[in-house]
Amino acid sequence: MGKPDAFLEIKRQNCYYQPVSQRLGHFREFRLEMSEEELRRQAARCMDCGVPFCHAYGCPLGNVIPEWNDLMYRGRWREACDLLHLTNNFPEITGRVCPALCEASCTLGLNDQPVTVRQNELAIVERGWIEGWIRPEPPEHETGRRVAVIGSGPAGLAAAQQIRRAGHRVTLFEKSDRLGGILRYGIPDFKLEKRILDRRLAQMKAEGVFFETDVTAGRDISTAYLLKRYEAVCLCLGAGVARDLPVPGRELAGVYQALDYLQQQNRRVAGLPLEPPEINAAGLRVVIIGGGDTGADCLGTALRQGALSVHQLEILPRPPLTRDQSMPWPLWPNILRGGPAHEEGGERRWCVATTEFSGEGGRVRRLHGNEVQWRRDDQGRMSPIEMPGTDFTMDVDLVFLAMGFVQPEHDGLLDDLGVDYDPRGNVKVEPDMMTSRPKVFAAGDVATGAWLVARAIAAGRRLARQVDIYLTGDSTLPDAPWSER
Repeated sequence: MGKPDAFLEIKRQNCYYQPVSQRLGHFREFRLEMSEEELRRQAARCMDCGVPFCHAYGCPLGNVIPEWNDLMYRGRWREACDLLHLTNNFPEITGRVCPALCEASCTLGLNDQPVTVRQNELAIVERGWIEGWIRPEPPEHETGRRVAVIGSGPAGLAAAQQIRRAGHRVTLFEKSDRLGGILRYGIPDFKLEKRILDRRLAQMKAEGVFFETDVTAGRDISTAYLLKRYEAVCLCLGAGVARDLPVPGRELAGVYQALDYLQQQNRRVAGLPLEPPEINAAGLRVVIIGGGDTGADCLGTALRQGALSVHQLEILPRPPLTRDQSMPWPLWPNILRGGPAHEEGGERRWCVATTEFSGEGGRVRRLHGNEVQWRRDDQGRMSPIEMPGTDFTMDVDLVFLAMGFVQPEHDGLLDDLGVDYDPRGNVKVEPDMMTSRPKVFAAGDVATGAWLVARAIAAGRRLARQVDIYLTGDSTLPDAPWSER
């Protein structure tokens, strides 16, 4: 490495943010730029650690992190940008929304703060866009083979771009009015402005990917049409069935799935028409059920809309502040994390179960719950036990269910195709990523269940290689060896 002792001399420096009082007044990204000198000093902290667990274990994409950190430190930005794109189609997206599994497995994290891998990645790719290094890469030859990709989330976009670069004719179908899937309508603009997505879509269009929006496969175009017209069909639908909360009062107005709320706000920011009912937290008492990233996105959105109060409830116990014996390095640690949204306001509570909603005039006004304690049964499984005397009632006006997703939508395309499902309701695939239906492939959350954007991109890249092998017998497309993590 360029500076072998940098990890001893230089401390970790996270990127800067706008003050809370400023960023709550808008829905734009609030990350502030670091100087080139600061960025290169942070890249210098990356050690020549022999076995780089960051990319050999932590990163689902297999990003060669030490190498592009070294290039960044040396000021060889273009080489770093090219190396970054060898394993990741959309580093400007993972550099913004990935929780950075690579940093959790950084060797430096054993006894110090890990390298700022994610912000280094973002600095490299944004330098690439500014300098004009990132350009369309159309295929050198055309195979004449036609491939349909269903769904324009991270897996679908990655698969479509890679398959096109192999020389196949790709048409990507999206049921929404805009491209991007969860990237477009599920992630708030203050985390991912949509201009970031649009410039990458423009690159893909220039490479020859055909986009069809407002098209629901299985309804607007039949499965028979897809199977007849295309030599391969790629299912990248995501996991669209949100986990619900079947308690009394769930049907009351004011209780919504979190994604419905986030989608509507993203459309509002984009100036697009909204479908009723309009959901706005301004001046209201908000409760978010679920303590993950989606819940944090709802928190940041509600605070920006001017909510009177926001409480985030989680049924699981409060995680520890640091690793313990159950999560040794380099495993991803289940520790207490607070994103920028938690710095902005709101109150978090753990070990809380919601038992009922009640209201007046058909609208929710109260949340009823109790505290729980987690105990292990005879089979070793943990389950929540109600704590006597801990019942409580909260006055609420809006409730958002942010409890994750359970499986893809079966009705329509998937059932029409007759693909097999695994025990969790996901589309079952073979090692070559083909489903039980010949020439129909699947990747991303539709096949693995909901997880990370980085994993979805990796799965899309691996899918593209398998489709190319299926169509031509071989492939020069790179694989994504850690896409199953």
